[in-house]
Order: sequence, then C-alpha cells, then structure tokens
Amino acid sequence: MSEKDSNWIRQKVERILPKVMKPGRYVGGEWNIIHKNWDQTQVHTAFIFPDVYEVGMSNLALRIIYGLINSYDEYLCERAFAPWPDMEEKLKEEGLPLYALESFRPLKDFDVLGFTLQYELSYTNILNILRLSGIPLRSAERRGAQSYPWIIAGGPCAYNPEPIAPFIDFFVLGEAEEQYPEILKIIKEGKASKAGKEELLRQLAELQGIYVPEFYEFAYQVDGTIGELKVKEGIPRVVKKAVLKDFDAAYFPEKVIVPYTEAVHDRVMLEVMRGCTRGCRFCQAGMIYRPLRERSPERLLEQAEKAIEATGYEEISLVSLSTSDYSCVNWVLQELLAKMQQKAVSVSLPSLRLDSFDVEIAEQVQKVRKSGLTFAPEAGTQRLRDVINKGVTEEDLLKTAEAAFQAGWSSIKLYYMIGLPTETYEDLDGIVDQAKKVLAVARKVGRKGARVTVSASSFVPKPHTPFQWEGQDSPEVLKEKQEYLRRRLKDQHIKFLYHDIGASFMEAVLARGDRRLAELLEKAVLKGCKFDGWSEYFRFDLWQEAWRETGVDPHFYANRKFSLDEVLAWDHLSPGISKEFLLNEYKKALAGVVTPDCRGRCGKCGVCPDIARMVMYREKGNQKDVRDE
Repeated sequence: MSEKDSNWIRQKVERILPKVMKPGRYVGGEWNIIHKNWDQTQVHTAFIFPDVYEVGMSNLALRIIYGLINSYDEYLCERAFAPWPDMEEKLKEEGLPLYALESFRPLKDFDVLGFTLQYELSYTNILNILRLSGIPLRSAERRGAQSYPWIIAGGPCAYNPEPIAPFIDFFVLGEAEEQYPEILKIIKEGKASKAGKEELLRQLAELQGIYVPEFYEFAYQVDGTIGELKVKEGIPRVVKKAVLKDFDAAYFPEKVIVPYTEAVHDRVMLEVMRGCTRGCRFCQAGMIYRPLRERSPERLLEQAEKAIEATGYEEISLVSLSTSDYSCVNWVLQELLAKMQQKAVSVSLPSLRLDSFDVEIAEQVQKVRKSGLTFAPEAGTQRLRDVINKGVTEEDLLKTAEAAFQAGWSSIKLYYMIGLPTETYEDLDGIVDQAKKVLAVARKVGRKGARVTVSASSFVPKPHTPFQWEGQDSPEVLKEKQEYLRRRLKDQHIKFLYHDIGASFMEAVLARGDRRLAELLEKAVLKGCKFDGWSEYFRFDLWQEAWRETGVDPHFYANRKFSLDEVLAWDHLSPGISKEFLLNEYKKALAGVVTPDCRGRCGKCGVCPDIARMVMYREKGNQKDVRDE
C-alpha cells in the first residue's frame, strides 16, 4: 500500500474518532514518536501489544524493542494495539484494516508482526487482531503465492505457547535485545534472496531461543497425555532461552514516547535488575527470568537524567521483580532524590517486600502522602507460606504495618492467593486473622479510621514452576472459599476483593494447555471472545459453548494433577532451570521444607553457568553500599 493509501486511512479514521471513547488511543503523533522512511528501510516491523493502548504503552518490553529496532538504519518499528470494541465496530463499518500508529499503514503491509505474550487471556485478542488485519489465522494458511507478514511472539507465556502455536510462525524465548536484530538480519537477507519460508525458518531455528512449532510434532496416548515429541532432523530437541549476559551495557530507551492520553503507568521506568533470587514456588516470573543481574548505580543515574530531560515526566519508577532486593537501592534512592528534588520529580518503588520494607525509604519516595501501601503475604499461615517458600512471617507483616501506620499511612492492601497446594480452611482463617491483627495494630497506634483491603486471587499452576504438576481447585471449590472469606471478613474497616473464578479457570486451561487447544481458541474468537482479561468483556458462557462444540475437556488441563513422570507440553522449551530442580522443590513444598534465598546459598537450579560470577555481582553491590556509607 502506498503513502497515498495510508493518508486515505488516516482521513477516514479522523472522521470516526469523535464517535469512539478515548480517541487518543488511535491517532499516534505522540511526543518522541519515531517516524522512519518506509522506502529507505529494508525490514518493516510492528510491535503489537494485544490489549488496549493505555495498558500497552506502560509495557517496558514495548519501550525497549521500539527504541532498539529503530536505532538501526535498515529497520523500522511501529506500534499497534487491540482496538476497544467501539473502535473495532467502526473499523468494520468503514471497511478499514487495523493499522500502525506511526504511518497508518495496514498491519498486513509489514514484514514482521511481533506480539508480546504477557497473559494467557490475551490470546483471543491476538487472533482478533489478525482477523481485523485481514491476515489468515493459522500459520499453515499463510503459505502460498500471497505474501503475509511473519507472525512472531515472545514474553513470559512463550515458555508454553502450545495453545497458540498453530497461529504463530516462531517464538522468541528469553530476552530479545540481542536476538531480535539477528532475526531481522536473517529476514532481511531472505527478503533480498527471495528465500523460501522453510529455509528461513531453519536458519532462524539455529538462533538460541527461537522456537519454530512446525518443526515439532506431538503424539498422544489413549488417556490424552502426551506420549512422544517428534522433532525434524537438524532441529534442536530442546530450545534454550536467550539470556542477556551484560545487563549493564544492554540497550535501554531513554527517549520514550509520551502518550497524549494517560497510560496505566505513565512515568519513566528504570529497570534496576532482572531476575529474582527468592524462589517463591508459585511464581513463574521468578523462575524464568533467572539469573539475577543488576544494573550499576552509575548507569541508572545516567539513564534517569537523560529520560527526564527527554520526556518531561514527573515520576521515576525503579522496576524489577523485587526492587527492594536491589543491592544498591538505598544509595540509588538517595542520589535520585537529591538530583530530582530540584526538578520536582518524584521517585517510586512499585515492588516492596514485607521483610525488606524500610519505612524511612517509603517516606522519602512518598513525600506527598499516598493513600495506602500494598504487600503480599500470599498465604494466611506460616505453614502454607513455607509450602510456597514465600519467606516472610506474620511478625514481618505486623511490624511493617505498625511502622507504616505510625508514619502516617491510613490504609494497607494485602494480597493473598486461595487454592494453593495443601491449603485448608485453617489457612483461610489465617487470612481473616491477619487482616484483623493489622487493624488492631492500627488502632493501637491511634489510627482508628484505618482500612485494610484484602485481595484474594485464585492460584493458577504455571509451567516451569515447582507447582506445574498441581491441579487448580475446581471452580466450585474456589467459589466456596471465596464465599467463606467474604462472610468472615465482614467489617466496615475491611474491604474484600476477589478475582473472577471463570477467568482464573481459563487462565489455568491455557497456561497448562497443549496444541489441541488451538481449535478451542479459534472457536472462542469466532463466537466473540476478546478482552478476556477485562471483567466487563469476559464471556465464560461463550468459552463453555466453545469447549462443548470442540469436545475439549478443560478440566483435563486446569484441574488434573499431572503425573510426575508424564511428558509436559513445555518440556522442550527451557528457561535454564532443570526439571530435576523443580521436582525437588515440589517435593520440598509438600514436606513444608523451605529453600533459602540463592544469594546466600546456591540452590543449584541449573541457570547460572558460573556461580562465582553471580556472587561477585552481589558483592559488588554490597561494596557500593559500604563504600558510600
């Protein structure tokens, strides 16, 4: 499509924008947007976040990949998001395809469409985006004379992408900063030589972290479990994730796009470290993002100065899986606050742990008193916290609550999970007791109007965690547990929030699913499923219709306890952690045995090829703290 055609799309879009909510989602043209010449670049890519604009614009991966790819003269990267249903309706009425925000070119015109898989319930949006773009859903349907973009995907859900595998040409496992440019180089050379798709896929499969589903075929047993995985000749039997070794020198976007409409996290984000050493047994992110790597304090301060200058943001957030575990957090905070105070820029810590919470730090970063603090005990009893290896105690919670209330906070939010392995009603009673104890602490220090919010999500077993073999509680059991907590938490000073059980059930189905679920996904999309992560659009009834019509038994995936020796749908995709380690952790969980933080003692998970290097990183951070004391 020519630039003239793109202008035609732009003009038609401008006419329908007054008829939709939040038209700023669809206009582009933001501050720091990158416009590149289509004809002077050799490979055209679009990064697609399969959710609404304001959610996607908060995604750090989008910021990194967008800036990184556009830093190459020969490549172009634009953005697209899932249109809200009102905009989708108008696009269909006008016969308009889904387009990229920078050039208004249809997504079908690009060489590569890259999706990020942050959440299983976004899969329906991915298929819907392809439909709105006029692109056949299945990879096998995109072969032939007509040229279609490469459809690729990465992110945390890529570690078991089997339910969506038939729709994607290849997946990127792990960190894409180094691999993505290599991918585009192969595609660029293939484009020039007019190489066939299979030839290019074989070249791509040689890169670390690249998983091409069509080279892998599953055979199933009579009972429905996987019997065998067949791999094409010359293709790696196990795909190992790509790992960024020099995190300090890695590309980081300092000149990020500033949206016209407010994003969910509308601020500068400084990534202080990747990975986590805590070893919570339910946490997929804590397993797949290993090993721990920290960014140097000097580099963070340099990035902060440049990012604020380039964006005009008034807030900096220090992000990671557990920011208070960053070895130089105190020093970096002090320096940032000193440098940014004169610019009226605040600093926030979104990830705080009960056992490393420092009320003085919290007061520093929240000069203007915020309404509440959020912590995650996860379970109501110490027994169950040991099972999940949470590593915090009730004493940590009460001590932290007392310090926070004394310092002036008026509310605390507590996150828990229900349905955890080995959970009993005594553990649910523990949630109630803890909420009441936190209120009692508030009254003891004179905060009589204090409020406690208890949020209870349903446990979802995730691949590559010690609990990957566990089944989720049935929807009926989870409903009973929610009702039990609701009755027991009736108090004007306690607010109880809980997640939609149907959505958690479908998340579990897709998280532990295999390739046979592709038909279910396709059927659900055709019935109208989309924005399944949004309560107002999640349609459990449509999913029920879809699994009845396709003959899929969702309980086989969500609620069944997997045999310890069965082949799992994700066994051939490796985050670096050995299956033996996960199995050992599972057995320790059932025995209530804890595993210490691996900063103190290596747990031998298999990720770190050089344990001494990881310890040196930690010591370097500690030396920084000591030196500046």
